[in-house]
Amino acid sequence: MSWKNFVSECEKLILPVAGQAALEVPPREVSADLAFACFELAKQQKRSPFEIAKQLEAEIGKEKKALVKEVKASGPYLNFYLDYEKFTPSVLKEILSQKSKYGSGKKKKETIVIEFPGPNTNKPLHLGHMRNMVLGTSVSNIMRFLGYNVKNVDIINDRGVHICKSMMAYREFGGGEPDKKPDHFVGDFYVMFAKRLEGQEGTEQKLHEMLVDWENGNKEVRALWKKMNKWCVSGIHETYKRFGVRTDKTYYESQHYLKGKKIVVDGLKKRIFTREPDESVIIDLGDRGLGKRVLLRGDGTSVYITQDMALAAERFRDFMMDRMIYVVGEEQRDHFRALFAILEILGYKFAKKCYHLYYGMVNLPEGKMKSREGTVVDADDLMDEMQKVAAEKLRERAVAELDVAKRAEKIGLGAIKYFIVKFDPGRAITYDPKASIEFEGDTGPYLQYTYARANSILGKSVKAPKAGALGEEKECTLVKKLSQFPLILEKSAEEFKPNLLANYLFELATLFNDFYHSVKVVGSEKEGERLALVVSVMQVLENGLGLLGIDVLKEM
Repeated sequence: MSWKNFVSECEKLILPVAGQAALEVPPREVSADLAFACFELAKQQKRSPFEIAKQLEAEIGKEKKALVKEVKASGPYLNFYLDYEKFTPSVLKEILSQKSKYGSGKKKKETIVIEFPGPNTNKPLHLGHMRNMVLGTSVSNIMRFLGYNVKNVDIINDRGVHICKSMMAYREFGGGEPDKKPDHFVGDFYVMFAKRLEGQEGTEQKLHEMLVDWENGNKEVRALWKKMNKWCVSGIHETYKRFGVRTDKTYYESQHYLKGKKIVVDGLKKRIFTREPDESVIIDLGDRGLGKRVLLRGDGTSVYITQDMALAAERFRDFMMDRMIYVVGEEQRDHFRALFAILEILGYKFAKKCYHLYYGMVNLPEGKMKSREGTVVDADDLMDEMQKVAAEKLRERAVAELDVAKRAEKIGLGAIKYFIVKFDPGRAITYDPKASIEFEGDTGPYLQYTYARANSILGKSVKAPKAGALGEEKECTLVKKLSQFPLILEKSAEEFKPNLLANYLFELATLFNDFYHSVKVVGSEKEGERLALVVSVMQVLENGLGLLGIDVLKEM
């Protein structure tokens, strides 16, 4: 018997007599667990909502119910009260038996492909990529946990003018082998180009010539490109591993960018696309409010949307997916609206289930990051810094040096990931390193500390946890929160918003810490039952944080 069962039971009670079941969770100061507002019925029936609430109480209050202990009118509301004597042992027993599977779903036939992070091979990953990786990993983990067949794919953008900029600076000023992490080595030349070459007379022409040479297979240019790409990709994959990014298949722009041309040529023959007087090929999406979109330039070269058409088709052949989710910044919203429309017109069934999971920009307290000016926060540097700060905080707590080394990395990564994921994806955020690493407040380390605090209780007891009835208010509130974990996961997946899970975990931790300070566990008459509650809180924290890519620690 879960919270979902309780909600369903309340809906079945109210629907036949009210004609609707719009239940809501009342504010915390109200002791009821669910409420039905009678205002809408009052408008329809031209009667007082107080009178209607009393009538509904009389009609359904005496019906036999499994989880509803009482139905009572309170002003214009009809309140529903849980039978915690039945509810608490049921919820705790379910968590203790299912353990790491608690909240998971049955295996589903639907295959979902999620694209992230999509880096360029001219610089290392930065803080903006970290938001992409946290969102992609969280959504992937949650949907896989709920039973979907999820495949993570990456697109490495390894060709184009931006790549040539690093190559040109290397050729002009550099040479030699990397003397640091290889993607950082390549990125230094991208910054060097912006500071020392960009805007100079002849630079644009040289860039164009290098790009043409690359496309024509010039051996010298291709050799330099392969060498620098290999360096950058190697460094990027090292960062992926440290940050916990898992990819099922990696695609490279250099391997598919020409394939879109065939799709366009076939579309011309079928009169889906049209050729303009300047020889460019377009599609008119005016009826969808998206205007005309160029698919091939007048000189026959492809554009990004052409490449994405080919890549979508290739992924469909690879995975036969039912849905495709693109984790890409909000500035590409129009691009993906157009892409999905074109794929639908071309007849791809999955096109209607494509989704652009866009996210807002990540700023620093000092302002906007700019790769070309070298003012970005590199992902590796941030992870190093947060690990260092975490280590300092642990030493302040007199933690042994051997344990500091083991814990600091997990705490530092947890701080970064949680701070990023706790906000709605569409919202622009300002990353505050100092605030993110605090052990108190809405932070990753606070949740990790809560888990460790709960574990310390278990170490003080010799009794075994026992799922049983609990009746104190703080206990009941915690159990009710635990029972809502599966619903939160479903909503997070349905709306592609892992922040809902993050916010839930913070609320759970806050409730537990309130319980920890107020209710005696070890040595109490209800020790076994309260230990079961503590273990259940730990299990849900571990399950939830794990889905966000954050490790728990038994000791802080």
